[in-house]
Amino acid sequence: MGKRPPYSNDIEAARYPPPPPPSYHIPQSTQWFSWLVPLIFLANIVLFVYSMYLNDCPGYLNEHDCLYYHYLGRFSFQPFTENPLLGPSVRTLRVMGALEKDLVVGENEGWRFFTCMFLHAGVIHLLANMFSLLFIGVRLENEFGFFKIGLLYMFSGFGGSLLSILHLGDPGTPTTISVGASGALFGLLGAMLSELLTNWTIYLNKCAALTSLLLIIGLNLAVGFLPHVDNSAHIGGFLSGFFLGFVLLIRPQYGYVNRKYVPPGYNVKRKSKYKWYQYVFLILALIILLIGYAYGLVLLYVGKPDEMFSVTGSIPR
Repeated sequence: MGKRPPYSNDIEAARYPPPPPPSYHIPQSTQWFSWLVPLIFLANIVLFVYSMYLNDCPGYLNEHDCLYYHYLGRFSFQPFTENPLLGPSVRTLRVMGALEKDLVVGENEGWRFFTCMFLHAGVIHLLANMFSLLFIGVRLENEFGFFKIGLLYMFSGFGGSLLSILHLGDPGTPTTISVGASGALFGLLGAMLSELLTNWTIYLNKCAALTSLLLIIGLNLAVGFLPHVDNSAHIGGFLSGFFLGFVLLIRPQYGYVNRKYVPPGYNVKRKSKYKWYQYVFLILALIILLIGYAYGLVLLYVGKPDEMFSVTGSIPR
């Protein structure tokens, strides 16, 4: 008497089942608010308007020679024979910071590597670049944030300017200044390609994404072979952005879970944050970038320091 039946533990176990194991969830990646790319867009527009104000075509030429003088007045464009892209003169672009070898090397104006990417040779040149900037840049900034995309934009532009100024030193190149954001824009395209390759495991339609991206890159590079287009800036920016993408746009592999999102007492087999080949790509890309930038600067400042020439025109890029 007074003893509990032997099967009472089973009854209580059925009545009070063990608690389920703690659950965890992988947080969704947050979308960044894009403000840097629109700011760059606005800066390019403002600088172009200021360049036309500073240009003051009627103040240097006959009013009838300036395009659309009756509508634009001081902001009218240079004659088609001088600038077919509807923009300012070479004189104005040089004053505002166009890329020019004798000023960069001879006068130590290295800031022109960066200022030239915010200047444009004309309305047509400006519209083409700004459309590409918004189409590509906003999406990338939404995914990776302003800091990474800002570094990518500036260093890609620097790579494009570096290769461009080395090309401007060729004896067969009649034009000796270069302006435009194309080097930085091609850097964004190159980074999209390397981002796809290094983060291969997280994409579903891999072949379709790669094919469409290669098609876009090929079409844009083909434009660089048109007359009076500085394709060296395109190639330099693309290569810089391609290698920078392996460094700046690397993402954790598919299935990776950060330890802080795993509840205490929950044993889960965690994957490493990155694949082994992502580390290899990152290290190789850093080495190639450092060697490439250093080699280009040495070639520019040490290779032929006495090579000077006169300005004859501008190259849009």
